Parts: sequence; C-alpha cells; structure tokens
Amino acid sequence: MYINIRGGSRTQKKHVKSMVEFCVVKMMPRMQNLEFNISIRNFGKDDSYGYCIPNDNADERRPREFDIDLNKTVRLRRLLETVAHEMVHAKQFAREELYESTVKGKHRWCGKWLNKHPDYWDQPWEIEAHGRECGLFVQWAQHHKLGHYKWTHDK
Repeated sequence: MYINIRGGSRTQKKHVKSMVEFCVVKMMPRMQNLEFNISIRNFGKDDSYGYCIPNDNADERRPREFDIDLNKTVRLRRLLETVAHEMVHAKQFAREELYESTVKGKHRWCGKWLNKHPDYWDQPWEIEAHGRECGLFVQWAQHHKLGHYKWTHDK
C-alpha cells in the first residue's frame, strides 16, 4: 500500500495516514497494490468535507489508485470521519460496487445502472458511506486506545 499525503499539519497527516491504514485493513484486507494520493487543503467556498475518485491512471473497471481531497478547516474528528467516509467510497469503487460513467453521466450500483441520478441523500453509495463513517472512526479510536472525551465527543 502506498499513501502520499500533501498539505495539512503534521498532526493531520499522522492521523489521516493511520485512518487510511485502518480502513484498508477493515474493508479491503486482501487487496494488493492500493495507492492513495491525499490532498489536505482549504476548500474555500466549497463547504464539502471531502471527495474520493479513482485516479485518472487507474484501471477503470477495478481501480486500485485513488485521489482523496480533504477539507483541512474542519475539526480533527470530522476530518477523520471524512477519511473513513471517503475510504468507504474507495472500497465501493475497488470492489466494483460503484462505477461512474463519465461518458454516460450515469452511475452503476451493485451491477445495476440507475436511470436517474438520485438526490445526494438517497444515493445508495452515500447511505453506506454516511452509515459507516462514525463506526469506523470509533473503532479506529478504540484500536488506538484514544477513547477519551476529546476523541469520542464533537465538542
């Protein structure tokens, strides 16, 4: 596994790398040659937390290289939950659960093409990612014995 992180503070980089490694072990333990190019940056007026897409050079069918952008202006817990969320998307792409056609502008989810583009909160890949992000974060914190208040509460 190769993880390249650009931007962010030393603390952000350390924890982001740790979370990526944890998520790979948890969700993609047998996958080989995974590569993550991560950019921790200020998104400006974009209020999103992060993005994950297969790298342009990745195998279109079963990508193993991913570009992940993270918004560095959020609190550390939110940043790490976002890493977990984006890693769920990496797993979805790598396991061929999610495929985005740039030509057709359509999505294929679990082998079925969607006729229309559902609202963000109704997209099945987002439902899974939002559903798993907090649990992955809590498991990561417990694994690293970071279960004290700072890591388990938003405030």
